[in-house]
Amino acid sequence: MKAAQIRDTLKKNTMLIALVVVALLFQVLITANDKGSLFHPMNISNLISQNSYVLVLATGMLLCILTGGNIDLSVGSVVALVGAVAGIMIVNHHMNIYATIFVCIILGTAIGAWQAFWIAYVRIPPFIVTLAGMLLWRGIAQVVLNGLTISPFPKEYKRLFNNFIPGDADKSTIFLVTMIVATVICLLVVGLSVAGRIKKIKKNYTVESIVEFILKNVILCAAIIWIASRLGQYKGIPAVLIIISVIVLVYGYITTNTVPGRYFYAMGGNEKAAKLSGINTNNVLFAAYTNMGFLSAVAALICCARFDSAYPSLGTSYEMDAIGSCFIGGASAYGGTGTVTGAVVGAIFMGVLNNGMSILGIDANWQKAVKGIVLLVAVIFDVLSKQKKSSK
Repeated sequence: MKAAQIRDTLKKNTMLIALVVVALLFQVLITANDKGSLFHPMNISNLISQNSYVLVLATGMLLCILTGGNIDLSVGSVVALVGAVAGIMIVNHHMNIYATIFVCIILGTAIGAWQAFWIAYVRIPPFIVTLAGMLLWRGIAQVVLNGLTISPFPKEYKRLFNNFIPGDADKSTIFLVTMIVATVICLLVVGLSVAGRIKKIKKNYTVESIVEFILKNVILCAAIIWIASRLGQYKGIPAVLIIISVIVLVYGYITTNTVPGRYFYAMGGNEKAAKLSGINTNNVLFAAYTNMGFLSAVAALICCARFDSAYPSLGTSYEMDAIGSCFIGGASAYGGTGTVTGAVVGAIFMGVLNNGMSILGIDANWQKAVKGIVLLVAVIFDVLSKQKKSSK
């Protein structure tokens, strides 16, 4: 590989490299202070479970940001309201779990569509609409719950999100099944990568060098196998990881391989130019915020199962976690730039920061300060990069 190619590769994977460096740094500090290991199987499993809602919300928030640096401040309140409705229906009225999940998904999507209408077609700034939504939906959630916590949720419901695969089995079986699943995933990843490369070559697209291609796939498969080995030594693959993986894969495919997905980038790059090229930018905005409501409902259902309760303060600051994950993961504050993979890396980065600082016993207030600095640095890096490009 040439020096220029190495620089480009490092630049493309800056946050991924930063994630590895920060994780290793925490591992050294935690080991030095005799507080266990950041890479302990239970910690890896908890990292996935504790940040599952962030991964879901960050995926939806990315689409909003792509449309022009817009954000949704109401997602935490939507999580609270949907969670409250789920608690009332399942715990208080003992309604069918699957019917309740369907109603909650429809409710979250309807809330997203309501806000999307004012943003997309009336053109009220997203900040104002979602700020109003943050207050409105939180207030309604508190009214629905009457200020009380609803719990516990039935085991059948919690099993959908908190279970592990393969479930109740001896340790050797759990490890074997987990590694088989990881191997299958690696084969699929390599197969899809090869097929994608062949397709690009046939269409005369520029592709990375064969060395870079092989190295990328080897590192990715090694990471999958390593994570699987950690999970296999604990309880297996968390059910919520499968839900997250499906969401990430679907949205990753939509944004990179479909025409509607590219509309988000086109609108964020230059809305007027996108309009002139025939893109209905109003519909793009409407889709982004309606989808955000849908994913907020999914996050609410996951949170209710994880906390085994629905309570008035559920979802507080969740919007900040989602927004921070997107910007840290490489999304531009101006829109038009960012990937689902980057948002996932950003969410994991935030999770590692939280987990590492918690294990070290760092005060919660300092944890917030550190996350704030990291977010600011990420946005400064984005702004300076854009200024440097425009000056050339």
